[in-house]
Amino acid sequence: MIQQFAEAVQREIRKDMNTKADQLASGFCKSYDEYKQLCGEIRGLATAEEYLLTLAKKVEEADE
Repeated sequence: MIQQFAEAVQREIRKDMNTKADQLASGFCKSYDEYKQLCGEIRGLATAEEYLLTLAKKVEEADE
């Protein structure tokens, strides 16, 4: 059950990260401040994904 939840959350995180990376690559940002904001959002999502995967792995190992 926890694995399914983690996979669903990871899919959403990945979808957001890909959207923001596409925006970054396409020149979406009109200023350096917008660029920094978008980079920060991508970094935050990557960190959240890392935490999620780490916690899901710990829960899975604890269940074994």
